[in-house]
Amino acid sequence: MRKDVRILLVGEPKVGKTSLIMSLVSEEFPDDVPLRAEEITIPADVTPERVPTHIVDYSEAEQSDEQLYQEISKANVICIVYSVNNKKSIEKVTSHWIPLINDRTDKDSRVPLILVGNKSDLVEHSSMETILPIMNQYSDIETCVECSAKNLKNISELFYYAQKAVLHPTGPLYCPEEKEMKPSCIKALTRIFKVSDLDNDGILNDNELNFFQRTCFNTPLAPQALEDVKNVVRKNVTDGVKNNGLTLKGFLFLHTLFIQRGRHETTWTVLRRFGYGDDLELQQEYLFPLLKIPVDCTTELSHNTYLFLQSVFDKHDKDRDCALSPEEVKDLFKVFPYMPWGPDVNNTVCTNDQGWITYQGYLSQWTLTTYLDVQRCLEYLGYLGYSIICEQESQAAAITVTRNKRIDLQKKQTQRSVFRCNILGARGSGKTSFLQAFLGRNLQKQRKIREDHKSFYSINTTYVYGQEKYLLLHEVMPDMDFLSEADLACDVVCLVYDVNNPRSFEYCAKIYKQYFMDSKTPCMVIASKSDLHEARQHYSLTPLDFCRKHKLHPPQPWTCNTVDAPGKELYTKLTTMAMYPHAKLRCMCSCNWCTFCICQNILRSQLLRTIKAKFYRVILNRCSYTCFWLPFFLFLLHVFTFC
Repeated sequence: MRKDVRILLVGEPKVGKTSLIMSLVSEEFPDDVPLRAEEITIPADVTPERVPTHIVDYSEAEQSDEQLYQEISKANVICIVYSVNNKKSIEKVTSHWIPLINDRTDKDSRVPLILVGNKSDLVEHSSMETILPIMNQYSDIETCVECSAKNLKNISELFYYAQKAVLHPTGPLYCPEEKEMKPSCIKALTRIFKVSDLDNDGILNDNELNFFQRTCFNTPLAPQALEDVKNVVRKNVTDGVKNNGLTLKGFLFLHTLFIQRGRHETTWTVLRRFGYGDDLELQQEYLFPLLKIPVDCTTELSHNTYLFLQSVFDKHDKDRDCALSPEEVKDLFKVFPYMPWGPDVNNTVCTNDQGWITYQGYLSQWTLTTYLDVQRCLEYLGYLGYSIICEQESQAAAITVTRNKRIDLQKKQTQRSVFRCNILGARGSGKTSFLQAFLGRNLQKQRKIREDHKSFYSINTTYVYGQEKYLLLHEVMPDMDFLSEADLACDVVCLVYDVNNPRSFEYCAKIYKQYFMDSKTPCMVIASKSDLHEARQHYSLTPLDFCRKHKLHPPQPWTCNTVDAPGKELYTKLTTMAMYPHAKLRCMCSCNWCTFCICQNILRSQLLRTIKAKFYRVILNRCSYTCFWLPFFLFLLHVFTFC
């Protein structure tokens, strides 16, 4: 709502503009009336709408045309005053004042007009018969008030209506010629209905109506009042009430009725509570609340936000198959002004055999959006009505800003749930396949993906020591000359080369030496397409020797040319490296992430203070190779745990 209201009074000389203002302020008719009253400010606490109001007078004798034009441009509402006993002043309303005001205001944002018939104490008849045709002719005219400055008749009502015309304008809501709401108003109220329909059955039941009433007006409806409302709808609209609940048709009828009966402040209260401005568009302050994100911090969804998104998923998963069909996705995004997810989303997250986004994929996409573009996530949550349904001040409450990564390194632990892995490698090395394999797709399924539907991201969950984490993979396009800060800003780096291409590893080696050799970002080398013949790489060192020289984990053989879904072991290792970069989880022998090296690195990283007894079983279950040192290191684990 506006912070203040500026009311301008214009009209012919001697119609009583100044008298009206002075009668309002002093609550008595003035004996001496000056040519023009000074600008008056009425404090918020004495106005019905609790908004400061500035009342400005105009005098032809004291002010120039240029000053009048300036006042018109600054006014929020203009009262055209005429004298009910002076026909010439009434004629001037249409012949002079309305054309003058329209010429000085923008056509798309016309100032609301109030016609004020003063000196009603001097006549016995009403001027409404003359004024009504004028009101019907000009849609800018909000209302007409007959009053008397001398008898103080309708003085406070006049300024209340003027205030109301600014704060709760009829123009954006209703078309008087058609006697129905405007399309933009119907569109906004339809979104509000869908957001309030918590079970998505097309009906607002008593619980949903009470929640809506409490949300918008801070008070629930009494049971009898609720029945009275539904009875009014039943009498006037077919199918307005169904299964003892209010349908969209009935909901729209109620608001049409409010507007027709002059209670459009009720509709405006609802619209503003759901984020709409005077132009019936969602306001920027609603969609993009202030959220400060310090440097080296990331953004994640809070636990309560995941619960909210889960309820949204359940609301639209009508067939209860734990996946969203294209029709269900379209239904979910009906409250959006555009479709936010393109076909690439289906290749970014997990889908079922039909290519529909699963529940896990749905949450993963929200997690990805929050991490990469938190402002867009706030916008999306605004469309879904997060702050209303969860009764929060704004969408900012949905976001958790993680602490600085440097603090995580110092404390050697993290509370983060999302970790980013940038995938680098020469063209054709298998980076895209590595992303898609993370979503459980083998080479055969990947070949069915259209080129224009491919994604440079994939995100899925992994489990590290029994904790569910999100790993976000980003394929960085190969460019030897330049890597941006975004390409380097990640938690772990994956260098992919094609074992069958003798020139593939050279790119990985140069990238590592140029950008990551002296950084604290952990790196892993992936020997892609390991099902093919391994060619000798045209580089001074073999990949294994290169990794040994730079104390990296040995190249990890990987392929997605499998019958079943590719395994997730490598992705779990990448997530572990991202979670514990300080631990330097590098293999000391040529084994494949053996128990020996896990135990040794855990001892070295001083993580024992946070390790529980059940961790022993995790180590034994996850290792792929056991060496004779195992009993010795398990003994050391036991000793250090209880020290």
